[in-house]
Amino acid sequence: MMPDEISCQHTGAGEAEIVLHLPATLFWFQGHFAVQPLLPGVAQLDWVMHYASRLLTPDYRFHSIQNVKFQAPLLPENRITLTLAWLEARERLTFRYQRHDGDARHTTSSGKIRLCR
Repeated sequence: MMPDEISCQHTGAGEAEIVLHLPATLFWFQGHFAVQPLLPGVAQLDWVMHYASRLLTPDYRFHSIQNVKFQAPLLPENRITLTLAWLEARERLTFRYQRHDGDARHTTSSGKIRLCR
């Protein structure tokens, strides 16, 4: 159920960047629109929590979504970057997905999630 991980690194205190490839055979694409499969928002949020708990917030769990914006679809075979930033004092995790288009990146979704212990 997870995409192919190309790279994963801490980019600063409380920050991480994960580069992923979305194979067309990914479970999440099955049945999610026959004409043009796209990655559902629930999958994007699941991956945010997976990588956040693994890399930045192992002692925290989901509390609520404070803000989320889906700007463009993520499609099969896209290469994407997930950027995470953990603001511990505010118990807030911010995220951004960017689709790679050649050398450029375009934001496809972003948001803020409140975590708690």
